[in-house]
Amino acid sequence: MISLPKLMVVLSVGALSAGRMVLHESRAAAPVGFVSQGVAPAQDMLTLRVGLAPNNIAGLEEKLMSVSTPGSSDFRQWLSMDEVKAFAQPSSETVAAFDSFASANGLKPTVISPNGDWVSVTLPVSQANDLFAAKFEVFAHPSLTEKIMRTLSVSLPSELVGHVDVLHPTTEFVDPNPRLTPVTSFSLDKRAPSASCNSSVATGVVTPTCLQDLYGIPTTPATQASNTLLVTGYVGQFAQSADLEAFLKLLRPDIPPTTTFALLTDDGGTNPQSPSQAGVEADLDIEYTIGTATDVPVSFLSVGGNNFATALLDTTTFLDGVANPPSVMTTSYGSTESSFGSSLATRVCNGYMALGARGISVVFASGDGGVRGNHDSAGVCNNNVFMPVFPASCPFLTSVGSTQGFGPEKAINFTGGGFSNVFPAPSYQSAAVASFLKTVPSTFPGTFNKLGRGYPDVALQGWNFEIVSAGETGLVGGTSASSPTFAGIIALINDRLVAANKPVLGFLNPFLYSTASAAFTDITIGHNSGFVCPASSVAFDAAVGWDALTGLGTPVFPDLLAAALA
Repeated sequence: MISLPKLMVVLSVGALSAGRMVLHESRAAAPVGFVSQGVAPAQDMLTLRVGLAPNNIAGLEEKLMSVSTPGSSDFRQWLSMDEVKAFAQPSSETVAAFDSFASANGLKPTVISPNGDWVSVTLPVSQANDLFAAKFEVFAHPSLTEKIMRTLSVSLPSELVGHVDVLHPTTEFVDPNPRLTPVTSFSLDKRAPSASCNSSVATGVVTPTCLQDLYGIPTTPATQASNTLLVTGYVGQFAQSADLEAFLKLLRPDIPPTTTFALLTDDGGTNPQSPSQAGVEADLDIEYTIGTATDVPVSFLSVGGNNFATALLDTTTFLDGVANPPSVMTTSYGSTESSFGSSLATRVCNGYMALGARGISVVFASGDGGVRGNHDSAGVCNNNVFMPVFPASCPFLTSVGSTQGFGPEKAINFTGGGFSNVFPAPSYQSAAVASFLKTVPSTFPGTFNKLGRGYPDVALQGWNFEIVSAGETGLVGGTSASSPTFAGIIALINDRLVAANKPVLGFLNPFLYSTASAAFTDITIGHNSGFVCPASSVAFDAAVGWDALTGLGTPVFPDLLAAALA
């Protein structure tokens, strides 16, 4: 084939595509904080990730629900890496359609995922604008050290419709700081742990011992080396071995202080050990997984880069290629669902579907802005249009909210919860959500999607957790404390299952909402207006049964273990 000059190719295809473009996704404006610096220079190079449509994503979802639902004939018969790939890889027709498009336009795609469902192409901005009816601009954000290129609208040539799910990054504007721990009260002191672990009083400090007493978590060491727990680390959050050692000496002296985590990296991720680079989030996650799940092997996955959405995608594709994956994964990061856009959010969520089918319990913090996303200022307190958090709103993972206090526990004000604007309510929670919606008055001034997936699914303590970071002790709070703790509980239960020659829990939610629902303490007090908003701000109230603050409630370990073993 004779190669035409690139300029001629662009003009030719642009002319042929005129009138055959199909709008893929758009947004009216960039989210608050992102400011356009003008059109992107035509000659600048842009690398796009192309999510090719899986050949049978509906079949994978059907299979996931079958293997995760108690009473099913194939309950907990989790799929192998190759079995998932059979559903997730693109069809030969899809591959041929995209290869033909790429060849006609002088593009050289590179496959970047084990399932072959992600490819990348690098092309000039001018060509991207022509091929996808886009208008890439340069955007700045106060939290970004470098500017980014995005477009407010992207289209697909008609020959790619049905074959391409996502073009990334295009219309995605994810908050540069997706950490879910804005509610820290970190004080650099060296005091001993408080005698009280009641998180609702100023002097109360939550420790592993406190959590063990409250939820019946055993200190008996795990025995099954094949059962592992994965902690994800994003946006330059690094876990410190020295901090973990100091934490164990202080708060889990029954565990050898040399106990540590295995390091995994992706996308050029690193994990420097200088105290100045200690990450409060990463330290919290590592300390409370290892500090809760006694002797369960823990790994820390450090994903490089500064784009949170890309890191989420690359985490799922990384695990797609691991033949013996962890049984539990916990993540304490998130952003407003709308900042992802529906196509990208759906694709990331489907990645968690694939992991769940492999037998991985995917656990996420539910967010720290109550019903209003992950806000960190009072400016949104009067906005009664609720903002769901993603990935917490994905129906193929278990979302964890926060409580505080002991007598009784109550939903803490910042606990993220609400209803997705992208994902419909899954069948496993339809009855529970319907009951909750009956408690919401018809005159309720909040605006939310009553047909959406409700979150969180469960909850536990999330305030005044004592950690060690950069060599100093201090207190932190947030659903990012709750998620690793719950993940530790699930990892311990998996250890008992493996020891009994039973399969691990895998995708949890159909089990949690049915046979395990009685293994939770119902939380009926609380109002999730957010940490910085007054209690009078419109939000949901806790109720009997599932609610959009604490889900099914807080776990009772012996009962949850019994349900799992049954």
